[in-house]
Amino acid sequence: MGEWETLSEHACFGGVQRFHRHASVEIGLPMRFALYLPPQALAGARVPLLIYLAGLTCTEETFTMKAGAQRVAAELGLALLMPDTSPRGANLPGEADAWDFGVAASFYLDATREPWARHWRMESWLIKELLPQVAQHAPLQPGRAGTFGHSMGGHGALTLALRHPGVFASLSALAPICAPMRCPWGQKAFTGYLGDDRTAWAAHDASELMRTRRGAPYPQGILIDQGLADKFLADQQLQPEAFEAACATVGQPLTLRRHAGYDHGYYFIATMVEDHLRHHVAALAGTGGG
Repeated sequence: MGEWETLSEHACFGGVQRFHRHASVEIGLPMRFALYLPPQALAGARVPLLIYLAGLTCTEETFTMKAGAQRVAAELGLALLMPDTSPRGANLPGEADAWDFGVAASFYLDATREPWARHWRMESWLIKELLPQVAQHAPLQPGRAGTFGHSMGGHGALTLALRHPGVFASLSALAPICAPMRCPWGQKAFTGYLGDDRTAWAAHDASELMRTRRGAPYPQGILIDQGLADKFLADQQLQPEAFEAACATVGQPLTLRRHAGYDHGYYFIATMVEDHLRHHVAALAGTGGG
């Protein structure tokens, strides 16, 4: 594992907000991430960890600077990890314009199709490399980690939590891409990264993954918030109803809240973020660790 480099450090609500970079072995490129440690961690206590995965055009800075989550995390004694959304700097042909997003947005999976397969290994970076490394560097409670995300990051949170049972003990999402096999964003990304095999696509589709479970993987409940003024909801990019139906099929408790007037942006996220942090702390309270 590459050594951490601290790019900056900022006192924040009695804790510390740090921005880091390391040379990722899985991705083969430098990767950036942000880590917030609450005052309880600085005082020597071990704390739960919540991983936030951001959306298509974001970086490790977006949620960190816009959501206002540190105030609540400091109160609750919760560490926050905000990784960058995608590899950068591979200098592949068309990388800057891939998927029309201005970046080759990762969809938080390991690509199998060239030219992406060498570096676009976000799932392996997060699960096999970054999370174990954070556990070594930070005073965290074993077995008490949750994940949530927004848009593409909501897709990432849902799919990684379902694909890696036991890694995350709590789960939520904000305006997630719930059925990427059925929406233009997902179809374009899956074709580019995975090819035309729809079986491979289904392994990274939250609604398909949930539908094939034999029981509720998160019996303490999943929380999803969705704004009804979200243009991407109207464009059928998000499809929360597909995930809602899949949860009902397997008996997975789901709180899907629909909010009139809210769009897809960070004003929506800032409004909802406290509820999500409190959801995770309540869910993680019943898990292992100490």
